[in-house]
Amino acid sequence: MVTRPNILPRHLALSPALLMLSLGAIACVAGPTLRKSQPQTDDPAEIIRRAAANDEENDKRSRDYTYVEHEMSAELDKHGKTKSTHSKTQEVFTLDGDELNRLIAKDGKALPEKDAKKEEDRINKWMEKRQSESADEKRKRMERAEKDREEGRAFVKEVALAFNFTMLPHETIGGREAFVIDAAPKPGYQPKDRNSKILPKVKFRVWIDTQEYQAIKLQVTVIDTFSFGAFIFRLHPGSQFLLEQTRVNDEVWLPQHVAVKIDVRFALLKNYDGDVDVTYSDYKKFRSEVKISPVKQ
Repeated sequence: MVTRPNILPRHLALSPALLMLSLGAIACVAGPTLRKSQPQTDDPAEIIRRAAANDEENDKRSRDYTYVEHEMSAELDKHGKTKSTHSKTQEVFTLDGDELNRLIAKDGKALPEKDAKKEEDRINKWMEKRQSESADEKRKRMERAEKDREEGRAFVKEVALAFNFTMLPHETIGGREAFVIDAAPKPGYQPKDRNSKILPKVKFRVWIDTQEYQAIKLQVTVIDTFSFGAFIFRLHPGSQFLLEQTRVNDEVWLPQHVAVKIDVRFALLKNYDGDVDVTYSDYKKFRSEVKISPVKQ
């Protein structure tokens, strides 16, 4: 599956919801592993099925890569002008199946030695904890991971039920030809759980590579107001999420760009308007299953 970048402030639970939607858009009609030679098709359901089959394998390959993530966030005033900006840069890598981030710069400046040591200590503690994990602790961790996957599969099925898919003319992105598929909420669709309540409130468009059957681009737009956390915050129409991917080393698709534009009200009192722009670079292959010992101080 596509990597899940941490693109919004932690108090905005919207990020996981939108990223779950983006995964559902690509994997909503899961099927058997795609055979390399299949006839071309213009059926959106079949295209998404093939993308889903390929996406599972791409997810495994992506865990063998590290890259640098640069996030720029801007808070806007009521006139849409920038009030403040902040940035952070971090290394992203996978160890023992978990994605880890190491902060290396803030607001364009390398971390001070003291803060850099805190990052090293944090990662060392994670590795020490994992290495000392008992069989029972590992079993419980694997059970939690499987529960998360089950919830994800349930959400994926809901995406298939919640949207009507429409095939649009092909487009070329970055020199690659892409299928273009629009998804609009089905009239009368009733969400079955709290996770799927977002679905009638958004529409999306996905671009899928015609040769590799991988998502090149995904754009999600909020079309109706909805709330999270018993009205703790409310997201307004017009908020948008954009994900773009690129092919690396002729073997894997990795995130290239994420952009988010949000208009949200907290606790019915305070509005927050902001833009988040994330770029990815310095892709390097790294065997995620390698055993790494904590750095000795």
